[in-house]
Amino acid sequence: MKFPIDKFETRQTPFYYYDADLLDETLQTIKSQLQPGDHMHFAVKACTNPGVLAHVIRAGFGADCVSGGEIQVCLDAGFPADKIVFAGVGKSDWEILLALRADIFCFNVESIPELEVINQLAQREGRTARVAFRINPNVGAHTHDNITTGRAENKFGIAMEDMVEVIRLSRQLPNVECIGLHFHIGSQLLDMDDFATLSLRINELQEELDCYGIVLPHINVGGGLGIDYIEPDLHPMADFASYFATFRRYLRLRPGQQLHFELGRAIVAQCGSLITRVLYVKQGAVKKFVIVDAGMTELIRPALYDAHHCIQNLTNDEGDEIYDVVGPICESSDVFAKDLPLPHCSRGDLMAIRSAGAYGETMASQYNCRPLSTGVLSTDL
Repeated sequence: MKFPIDKFETRQTPFYYYDADLLDETLQTIKSQLQPGDHMHFAVKACTNPGVLAHVIRAGFGADCVSGGEIQVCLDAGFPADKIVFAGVGKSDWEILLALRADIFCFNVESIPELEVINQLAQREGRTARVAFRINPNVGAHTHDNITTGRAENKFGIAMEDMVEVIRLSRQLPNVECIGLHFHIGSQLLDMDDFATLSLRINELQEELDCYGIVLPHINVGGGLGIDYIEPDLHPMADFASYFATFRRYLRLRPGQQLHFELGRAIVAQCGSLITRVLYVKQGAVKKFVIVDAGMTELIRPALYDAHHCIQNLTNDEGDEIYDVVGPICESSDVFAKDLPLPHCSRGDLMAIRSAGAYGETMASQYNCRPLSTGVLSTDL
């Protein structure tokens, strides 16, 4: 990725920078992999920057939302309501009512109590809610424990053994219509065997439904495809070809069934970087620290998941020293990298923390009363 450093110099740091060309190339690559009857819903929890959302809308994608706030952001941004799905393990009444009144495409329902509440609220509104049941497939994914969602001990989804009962119950409720099954096994998945295993489990569940004469028109396999955080320039896009090919090979859809995907990170992570400036270089007793003006308030992933992000000195590419790159937040966990080889760093140098387009700006906080950083697209500079 090339950075317009001259334009960065005049901007207040820290800020998020999104490469619009890479974003569009990624969106078009995904579109080329979709087949008739496929639907892509962007997982907006990854990034709600208005400029980014505008590009996603122009690509013709829908939205996967996990809160009423996200639904409202997507409606305001211009996503068609009939391309919005609403997931989440704890939907409050006002969120359900917002979705009902907007007439979104589908609720991804995670429990019987939730189903009953949706039916009650839909009845009160004189509407019928389309629902898909999120089934927990008890598939262990190769990723960080904090971002697995498809194991039996996770809080997400309905147990497989309850699937038929829940579908039958939905058919007794007058204001819900069951239209599909929904799955999501985790995030930052790089092993395609995880998606193959999910596909085989879906096949088993559909065979069980066959025994009861139940065929649902929509199958939603979620998202979770990972990206290369180590060498983002070597792999500026996720392995979309292998991802989609895995489902084509292993998943057996019924005639007329439509397939839904909910990618987030894989769409936006690599196009975004957190741009920050060196405040001080400090020689400690045993380490040398680069103290930058961004912190865990702007990018919490390293502190939350011990996540790795490639860090570049955009101002200087000479020399080679070992630093801990840290932020200004009053927490020992406010560390972006330890023992990192970097070109010689000086006060005022611009730094890019790469692969921050997903779960960067959208997870930012105002801890320490820090103002929220803004995001800018390359086309707006």
